Amino acid sequence: MFKKQLSLFLGLFVVLLITISGCKSSFEKLKTSNDNNKKYTEAVKLYNKKEYGKALELFNDIAPKYRGSSSATDLFYYQAMANYKLKDYVSAAYLFKQFADTFPSDAKAEECRFLHAYCYYLEAPDFSLDQENTQKAIERMQLFINFHPKSERVAEANKLIQIMHEKLEEKSYANSKLYLDVGNYQAAVISFNNTLRDYPDTKYAEEIEYLIVKSQYEYAKRSLETKQVERYEQATTYANEFTEKYPESKYLSQVAALKKDSEQGIVKTKLILTEAEAELKAFKNENKKDSIQVKPSSK
Repeated sequence: MFKKQLSLFLGLFVVLLITISGCKSSFEKLKTSNDNNKKYTEAVKLYNKKEYGKALELFNDIAPKYRGSSSATDLFYYQAMANYKLKDYVSAAYLFKQFADTFPSDAKAEECRFLHAYCYYLEAPDFSLDQENTQKAIERMQLFINFHPKSERVAEANKLIQIMHEKLEEKSYANSKLYLDVGNYQAAVISFNNTLRDYPDTKYAEEIEYLIVKSQYEYAKRSLETKQVERYEQATTYANEFTEKYPESKYLSQVAALKKDSEQGIVKTKLILTEAEAELKAFKNENKKDSIQVKPSSK
């Protein structure tokens, strides 16, 4: 009984192997054949079955032979879409652009221009990483809107641009905060101000303006005494502007404390500078007296 079952299992396994190898050999035979029409037909079937890898192999193989033919446009589109479905967004972006540039009047040109930009959006990394692709995606999405201002995809394009702007805003805020965290206070002040300039409607505006006061105070505190007064004064200016703009802010007490410390810093620094100036003046007067009293002997 066991031997019969084993024989039956082995028989089925052999049949399965033959079937699989037969399928593989059928595809391989098609790849090596010269029947381009059959390759194209089979590639479309494979694409529609979502077997994008195999479909793309055949599309890539016959693409050079179809240039200038009536099927070239569809084949080019299938190539781009197969790469897109396989998540090879770099290749897909290139092919979508090539399609739109080569066949600008084709009905699929609008979709390809949008997908070209969308591929860059999909390739854009998290805000903590380099945002070059995010910048490119915004530029290309805006270009799509300029080309097709009445397209149904314009609303989606604008939404994606907004999402990407928020990502750049997040990146700018994180970079500014990093300067503060590592103690580069001058760079923090400049960077926070740049963030507010570039993203005036940022959700971090209140916190950023508080951190500007804090960074400016820390920058003044660590400056040379000859530079401290003007830098403390700038901190008090930032503090006054914050208080006027956000009278109900949760950071109000911290800002008030920073302003008070800055004002005390101004008084203290002026006193030190006055004393230093007096000491220098006294030292010069003393030297002058000594030079008058000590005269060279005449021979």
